[in-house]
Amino acid sequence: MVRPRRTMPVNPPAQDLTAILANIQRQLQEQQQEMTLIREQLAQQNQGPRVQEVPPPAQSVPPAVPPVQPIPPVAPQVPNISPVAQPEVRQEIPRNAEVPVAPAEVQMQQQPVREDLLYERFRRMKAPEFEGPIDPIAADNWLIDMQVILDFMRLTEQEKVLCASFALKKDARHWWITVQMRRNVLTMSWQDFVDEFRAMYYNKEVLAAQQDELTSFTQGSMTVMEAVKKFEQLARLCPNLITSETEKVRLMMKMFRTDIARQVSAGNSPPVTVSDCIERALRSEYWTNRDKEARAQFYKSKKEEKALAKTNQSRQSTEAKPQAQASNPNAQGPRQPGKNKGKGNFNNQGQQRNFPQKRNNQGNERNKNSYP
Repeated sequence: MVRPRRTMPVNPPAQDLTAILANIQRQLQEQQQEMTLIREQLAQQNQGPRVQEVPPPAQSVPPAVPPVQPIPPVAPQVPNISPVAQPEVRQEIPRNAEVPVAPAEVQMQQQPVREDLLYERFRRMKAPEFEGPIDPIAADNWLIDMQVILDFMRLTEQEKVLCASFALKKDARHWWITVQMRRNVLTMSWQDFVDEFRAMYYNKEVLAAQQDELTSFTQGSMTVMEAVKKFEQLARLCPNLITSETEKVRLMMKMFRTDIARQVSAGNSPPVTVSDCIERALRSEYWTNRDKEARAQFYKSKKEEKALAKTNQSRQSTEAKPQAQASNPNAQGPRQPGKNKGKGNFNNQGQQRNFPQKRNNQGNERNKNSYP
């Protein structure tokens, strides 16, 4: 008996779902357009004047379109596999999830973050520190450098005070603590900080000493640029002494050395501005140094020539002695030590030339008396 061969079910051909959906959408759009046209006609009829009641003309009603039955999607054939129990997924809240906080708490959290960022920005600027020496020049230089850095960072008034107070060290930090004890530094402006700083490190006694130093300051062994730098520092601390540029030029001319000041003020047009005075002083210093170098080189060459001539002369005299001895055989050789040292040796008159003997006056008188 022959068993019939089992045939596997053949999958029907897959239908084009895209074309079917496009056809359905087109039909729906046509129906929607027809319904819109009918609504417009009804609206026009209701708005028109009623002159006499005339039955409305019969309107052609479009044939009813049979509803389109949607085609059920064809489910793909999946091999018969025993279902596996899938684990139940539970949505859990992570432990580190952010919990909403009140606006006041957000503001309190943002303030330390802003201060940390401000500290990092200020630290990268490498601002100079101030330890509090009672030196108005050093204090003024630190204040100027700090002002430039804070202006570049574009900070608020309170942030400037906060950054500047962070740069105070040692004695200056103790001074700032005393300021915090007697006033509220959180609302202090930058100008208030400058006033407090100058009141501490720009006292009257120190400023009086700086004024005396400015009036008696001279260039000395410094260069023109070094003297001008020192002069500017003193002048910045004593604005009451320099009321005009003419007064500043006068004090600067008094500061220069005599040789430089003579050349700066030479001519019919003395300097009127500070820049002109400094430029002339630099030019005078340059040519003065050139003149000194030329003179030093001249005297050095003369000294070397004299030393060379003296060396050549001693060499020639040393070479001439053997030649003179060879030409004069009766000439005596060099004096040998230990010979002809007696006072009574008169045999060698040449050796006793530079050694005169002592004369006995009493003996000479006795000899004269003994002989007629």
